[in-house]
Amino acid sequence: MKKSFALALSLVLLLSACAPNFQKEEEVQDNTANNSSEDTAILPKYKISDDYYSMKLPFKSSAARGLVVNNLNTRYDISELETGLMRVAQNTFDPDKYYFQEGQYLSKEVVSSWLNRQYTAKELKANKMSESDNVGLNPSDENKSLKESSEMEPIYLAHILEHDYLIKSKDSDKVVLGGVTIGLALNSVYYYQKEKNGATYSAPISKAKLESEGKKIAAEVIKRMRKMKGLSSVPITIALFEQKESSSVVPGNFIAYSSAEKGSSNLEDWKDINEEYVLFPNGKSKYKSDEDPFSYFKQDIEEYFPNFNGVVGRAFYVNNKLQNLNIEIPIQFYGKAEVIGFTQFTAGNVVEHFPADISVQVSITSVNGAEALIVRDAGADEPYVHIYN
Repeated sequence: MKKSFALALSLVLLLSACAPNFQKEEEVQDNTANNSSEDTAILPKYKISDDYYSMKLPFKSSAARGLVVNNLNTRYDISELETGLMRVAQNTFDPDKYYFQEGQYLSKEVVSSWLNRQYTAKELKANKMSESDNVGLNPSDENKSLKESSEMEPIYLAHILEHDYLIKSKDSDKVVLGGVTIGLALNSVYYYQKEKNGATYSAPISKAKLESEGKKIAAEVIKRMRKMKGLSSVPITIALFEQKESSSVVPGNFIAYSSAEKGSSNLEDWKDINEEYVLFPNGKSKYKSDEDPFSYFKQDIEEYFPNFNGVVGRAFYVNNKLQNLNIEIPIQFYGKAEVIGFTQFTAGNVVEHFPADISVQVSITSVNGAEALIVRDAGADEPYVHIYN
């Protein structure tokens, strides 16, 4: 009982220490998109960590809100496209100087139209459309008879995500647009039907082809954005994201990015991004030395619950080095005491099996939802543990 009370007290103190200090917020004029000169914004001083940007308040949702859910294959890809694009942004926009805002320039209508295929002259005439309406960034499907063969033209571009980065003006109490990042989500697998409402087939797209087409699309995207009001002179970074197949249980990853300076539409200086998500247990992984500790951890969990083998890990690598490991343990519990005992056992095994230079997060769930969370940050001696009521 005393140990449980001590744990609860420590968590309260920890949360109190991490609570934002709203007294340090700063009020400024908001001179960004769709705002009048009288609008105000709050610039919070508090950040969750150095891995995240402070967000301008009040929150403004994306002008293309909702499209990402329908356009990407899995919830893993949706999450990684968002968070990964923030990591890419840090190469250009210093998190200590810039504030985050969801994209305000590419509307839902614009993004949807850009995701279309190019129309043929016949299709434009049939739909009574002009050439100015022909803005699709995916290739034409003119030879529809080729759907019976392997020569069909895939849809490469699945989604366009915009993030805006704001900065406080040096000579006034105003916040202005400091730059934009664009994530182009590209298909690694193209799904198609040979006939309406028929069976769905799939065709893999090579990484080389995907990257080549992605760079062509990026070149057109930045030309169009430079013609938009408010975007003619700010830095713009465009990154290519390779989304996984629809059955994947790990997310895709960014593969390259390029930045255009103020007023420029030049994206020739592309930089590779070496990131990768790997599922544990794998057996075929090239990272056996990292998978072995996970296997020992999994073995201990299965000994605690002899009839259970549902431990799954998602390892994130940057430049072939393991950065963090997220572990999910779904299991049926029969009481809160069992939750506490199992969580304590699992936390001890996190410390025992995994090296201290990687971040490890363990989510313990049951049919009732989240039961416990264990987080051991890189370099930390002990994990943080939270048991949900």
